[in-house]
Amino acid sequence: MEGKSYGQLKETIVLIFFNVNIVENNNICNTFRLKCDGDLPLVKEEKEDCMKLRAIEMPKVDLNKPLEDMNEQEKMIYYFLNCQKEMDDSKIKVMIENDEVIQMLEKRVETISDDRWKKIIEDFQKLHENEERIELQLELEETQRQMKEVQKEKAEKKVEEKDQEIKQMIQVMLANGMSLELISKSLSKSEDEIMELLK
Repeated sequence: MEGKSYGQLKETIVLIFFNVNIVENNNICNTFRLKCDGDLPLVKEEKEDCMKLRAIEMPKVDLNKPLEDMNEQEKMIYYFLNCQKEMDDSKIKVMIENDEVIQMLEKRVETISDDRWKKIIEDFQKLHENEERIELQLELEETQRQMKEVQKEKAEKKVEEKDQEIKQMIQVMLANGMSLELISKSLSKSEDEIMELLK
C-alpha cells in the first residue's frame, strides 16, 4: 500500500530449477537478492529484503542416494523430477506416506490437472515453434537482402560494361572522322551525354 514500509511486505521467494550447475559450490540451493549497481541493497535493512531468487541446481542431487540419506531439499527435488511416476516409484510412495512436506507438495501438484499440464506443454511448444519461425523469417529476409545486393551489383556491372562498349564505339567513330552531332543522332544520345561517357 502506498506510504507503507517495505518491511511490511510479505516475503516473496521465486524458485528457479536448473538442469545445469550455475554456481561453483556444493549447495543444491543458492539464494540471490536484488541489488542495484554498486552492490547497494534495494532496501535499507536486511529484514526488509523480501524478494529472493532461489536457484535450485538439480544435477547436484544424487538421485540414486537412499531415501533415508536424503535431506529435505533432495527429497523435494527427487519428488519434482519423479512425481509423474506416482506409486510406481518406491521412494515416491514412501515419501507420500511418511513426509508431511511431500504430502503438501503432492496436493499442490494434484491441483494442476492433466489437461492443464498438457496446455502448459503445448504453450511451451508453440512458443518454441514461434521462436523458430521468427528465426527462419529473419534468415529468409537476410538471404533476400543479400540476393538483392548481388542482383544490384550485377546490374550495375552490366551497365558499366555497356557504357564501356558505347565509349569504345564513340572513340572508333571519332577516329573515323564522324562529327559529334552525327554520332549523337546515330546513338540517340545528346552531345552532353556522349561527352560524359568519354570522360
